[in-house]
Amino acid sequence: MNVTIVDYKSGNISSVINSFKEVAENKVKIEVTSDVSKIKSTDKVVLPGQGSFKSCVDALQSIKGLVDCLNEFVMNKKKPLLGICVGLQMFADVGYEESETKGLGWIPGKVTKINNQNGKYKLPHIGWNQINLVKDSKIFKDIKDKSHMYFVHSYEFVPTDKSSISATTDYSSKHVCAVEKENIFGTQFHPEKSDKTGLKIINNFIKMLVCFLEIL
Repeated sequence: MNVTIVDYKSGNISSVINSFKEVAENKVKIEVTSDVSKIKSTDKVVLPGQGSFKSCVDALQSIKGLVDCLNEFVMNKKKPLLGICVGLQMFADVGYEESETKGLGWIPGKVTKINNQNGKYKLPHIGWNQINLVKDSKIFKDIKDKSHMYFVHSYEFVPTDKSSISATTDYSSKHVCAVEKENIFGTQFHPEKSDKTGLKIINNFIKMLVCFLEIL
């Protein structure tokens, strides 16, 4: 089985690469590429993201055929994809960081700035926070409610379909920090920086079914 981490120059993704390779233990091939032909043939995709919503979307679009390839992979082939941080945010229809920017539209919703309550809460939100599990999720198998995860963000994904929310966190107010919709998974927090619990989430993603067409 192959797991492909999409490298579209969205920032330093070395910790993502290292964590997946650590969990895979040479039993699963971990590939890092932006080559569309390789992404088309892989079993699972990881979409990381650092920086602003707009810069990440622009970077994806700058690679010929990449957005169409990801759309085909997720929406038609129904293969598993995990978005991390801004990788999750790009699932939305639209984001409002820097300017109004169209997202991938895989899970209806928008990305807006966290309300810091007139400076009471520091932005970006950096550090460890508890997550609240709100539904059974394949990536949260054997993960305890109220586990601590590591966050770095100033913006939040607000999905219109609340059934896609798999976990929330409390910072200023309650925010979505994980989503699941069929074969689409995302975490606002960084599992690759969240110690053994984060590695367990990565392991759950690696081990799940390759094609969700088998169960739909």
